[in-house]
Amino acid sequence: MLGQAVRRFTTSAVRASHYAEGPGQNLPFSVENKWKLLGMMVLFFGSGFTFPFIIVRHQILKK
Repeated sequence: MLGQAVRRFTTSAVRASHYAEGPGQNLPFSVENKWKLLGMMVLFFGSGFTFPFIIVRHQILKK
């Protein structure tokens, strides 16, 4: 009974959505320009990788 209600809700929600379809259309950023995407990914992942090293350097240099 509950499964049928969930199934009805999900199918009606899918039918009611009016989003563009296709690869990359449901992402919050554009994948059309591969160089811009590469730059964004390098900044995003690079900042997460270098942040701990910057914190350690700050702690070592702190008096």
